Amino acid sequence: MRLLSVSSGERSIGVIAGNGIYPETFIKAARREGIRIIVAAFRGETKPELEAMADEIKWFRVGQLGGLIKFFCKKGAKEAIMVGQIAPRNLFDLWPDLRTLKVLHSVKERNAESLFGAIANELTKDGITLLPATTFLEDQMAAEGHLHGPRPSERDWEDIRFGTKIVKQTSALDIGQSIVVRRGTVLAVEAFEGTDECIRRGGKLGNGKDVTLVKVSKPAQDMRFDVPVIGPKTIESCQEAGVGTIAVEAGKTLFLGLDEIKSKCCDGKITIVGF
Repeated sequence: MRLLSVSSGERSIGVIAGNGIYPETFIKAARREGIRIIVAAFRGETKPELEAMADEIKWFRVGQLGGLIKFFCKKGAKEAIMVGQIAPRNLFDLWPDLRTLKVLHSVKERNAESLFGAIANELTKDGITLLPATTFLEDQMAAEGHLHGPRPSERDWEDIRFGTKIVKQTSALDIGQSIVVRRGTVLAVEAFEGTDECIRRGGKLGNGKDVTLVKVSKPAQDMRFDVPVIGPKTIESCQEAGVGTIAVEAGKTLFLGLDEIKSKCCDGKITIVGF
């Protein structure tokens, strides 16, 4: 645990930390702004290395919302941010406390938007504001046009336009925010399994040739949670599956580990464009 003297005017942010490099990327950016970091970590999800990066950290089981909120309040965190995913299997293996049971009872549909929205409301009741998941990371959002790797061909752009048209409809139905296509054919649509599994299925069906991944935001995307993310692991999954082109929504997609992404795209000849 990192020790830091606390002044009454110091800004403290509670970090609801899932897996992957998202939490540490946010913490590094927040440190540059002089933010005090209070981490709610989850057993089996959050990297243990975050203990050395936090001013305060406490470990929870997935589903202990009441304890998490009490922890943030006790440590003076009036703002919170959700960074990193929770493995889908753990969402069906919850250890819910009373506050979590109340949230689950209050939502009619158990999708990301309704569940995270209900959690945000619970945080608000205790005076904690949930921040956009891109806070301090705005400079790592995708721009428009050709971004990394080889330049796309006109045939690639045709698949990007086709995939975008389809995935915007599936995302609006809460089915998924990613789709894999090849030459005007839908190979795989992301659902509960997540982007990496969708990439693997699509790449296998496309025989690892001329395959395109398109990733978008939902209509009226709530930028506090479930923001589309591309990281080094995404590029690795595309390399393994034979996906050669990745298209992301400009201004709505976050790149994590950008230097590593650029390097992997160069080595694997993978194209990334923003539309």
